Amino acid sequence: MKLFLIIFSLILSSSALADKITILHINDHHSHLEPNKRLDLNLDGEKTRVVSGGFPSVVAKFKELKLKNENVIKLHAGDAITGTLYYTLFKGKADAEMMNQICFDAFAIGNHEFDDGDKSLVEFLDYLHTDKCKTPVLSANIKAKINSPLSKKIKPYTIINKGNQKIGVIGIVISKKTRESSNPDDTTLFLDEINSAQENINKLKQQGINKIILLTHYGYKNEINMAKLLTDVDVIVGGDSHSLTGDFDNVGLNSNGAYPTVVKNKNEEDVCIVTAWEYSQIVGELNIEFNNDGTIKSCDGIPHIMLDDSFKRKDSNGKRVEIDGNYREAVYKAIEVNPNISIVEADAQASKILEKYKNEVKEKSSEVIGRVTDDLCLERIPGQGKSKLCDVSKTEKNGSDISNIVAHAFREMSKLSDIAIQNGGGTRIDIKEGNITIGDAYTLLPFSNTIVELKMSGEEIKNVLEDSIDYALTPDGSTGAYPYAAGLRWDVQASNSKGNRVINLEFKGRTDKSWVKINPSKTYTVATNNYIAAGKDGYKTFGIISKQGRVVNTYLGYAQSFVDYVKKIKTLSKLPLSEYSTQSFTK
Repeated sequence: MKLFLIIFSLILSSSALADKITILHINDHHSHLEPNKRLDLNLDGEKTRVVSGGFPSVVAKFKELKLKNENVIKLHAGDAITGTLYYTLFKGKADAEMMNQICFDAFAIGNHEFDDGDKSLVEFLDYLHTDKCKTPVLSANIKAKINSPLSKKIKPYTIINKGNQKIGVIGIVISKKTRESSNPDDTTLFLDEINSAQENINKLKQQGINKIILLTHYGYKNEINMAKLLTDVDVIVGGDSHSLTGDFDNVGLNSNGAYPTVVKNKNEEDVCIVTAWEYSQIVGELNIEFNNDGTIKSCDGIPHIMLDDSFKRKDSNGKRVEIDGNYREAVYKAIEVNPNISIVEADAQASKILEKYKNEVKEKSSEVIGRVTDDLCLERIPGQGKSKLCDVSKTEKNGSDISNIVAHAFREMSKLSDIAIQNGGGTRIDIKEGNITIGDAYTLLPFSNTIVELKMSGEEIKNVLEDSIDYALTPDGSTGAYPYAAGLRWDVQASNSKGNRVINLEFKGRTDKSWVKINPSKTYTVATNNYIAAGKDGYKTFGIISKQGRVVNTYLGYAQSFVDYVKKIKTLSKLPLSEYSTQSFTK
């Protein structure tokens, strides 16, 4: 009798666990394998410089949380690659080796996985499957041609068994942005996100699976809207928008919403939505309990920011130093009572792997190429607040310091161009006052682009600017499309309709002393990167001109061209305000 009761108790316990899962997740790590040493948090009431994240700490946190929880599912919501020298130099190999230390149960393709085309993506996925970890790669709305190697690498969904329950996980990527702002093959199709999700939800339901997770690279706001339009979805684990969710007000970070965010689907049933910020700094922990019919009974969780044991504040001389004594103890106590923040010891094996790649990066990237006299702020749309170095008040009128300089570098290095245009999203970091190295240049411009030259009329140039600004302001477009230029300047009335936003458009040639109104019928030579020249990122007029054959590829690597430019002029400083392409931006 006692044996029967024990067995019955174990069955009940197993059944109870089967109704619960824990999802551990990250997204948008973008080859940021090392910790971020520039994050400021408000700890014990004072601004404190911390060291956050890094992939070895992500690995350690996954291991810690997996031991703590039952029925764990490990997910990555896309954009694993591009963004640092670890991708520029190793093309996904370093990222894949680090990801395999976690061995995700599913990985959703993100738009930036296509930045170097289908062939490069296939190579990354091969790296991801080189050892015993064979992470399923998901996207229900990507359709590669049948004879493409990519078609064999991606599937619409996977089914995960946990206890006696089957859980369906469906991948979705943002369609328009991937098609127009990345570099997939022309034969690779991107289908509607909502229709593709519902179609595959229905397929899983037909197989008797009623617990369904969407693993989406679609953007936080889009994912909230998606949930409301679908039936039978339970959980959305998202990425793309780099959104911080959770309660971080007390440490001085601005959150975009609750963790989890709960909305109703088309059946009026709860959907739990989560996302985990950016750059290997947060591991999301979402706990789900299901009803017997597979609907959500409850969901809660914690977005974990991982910190090293390093806490600095400015001394009386303005230099950041490690705090000690009572100040440090107070910081430890503040962290101890905050469930969202923890000090994490990096995983030893992952650290060893990273060190191997780090040494090679150092060898290639530490060479100083010039001097920077001012902090050069990064921005996309003026006043957007992308800079991690500068207050938004410094970019709200004229936009990015560094993107304007990059445009001037491209015009200078392309030799024959009158004008250069660069998309704001193509430049990736602020540049601090001090020495600038090869590594800084390649982190600033991490993509494998070349400079091309297009023959264009003044009217077509105006159309390019209208195209890109419209795409930057469109909700399902990309803010990275916002244009910066050398040899052009303008004012923007953002509230106007497309075609009427760019006003007071003026031109100034390389040797000209003054600005003049651009001549709509005159032909100019415009330098840009080959990516937007192909019509990507909303630059439709560029794409038309390229198809007409009015384009020449200089085959100058755009990051290397910037290196050569800095070496040539030796010193980088902010441009005079009269040379900024956006003279004013009115919302």
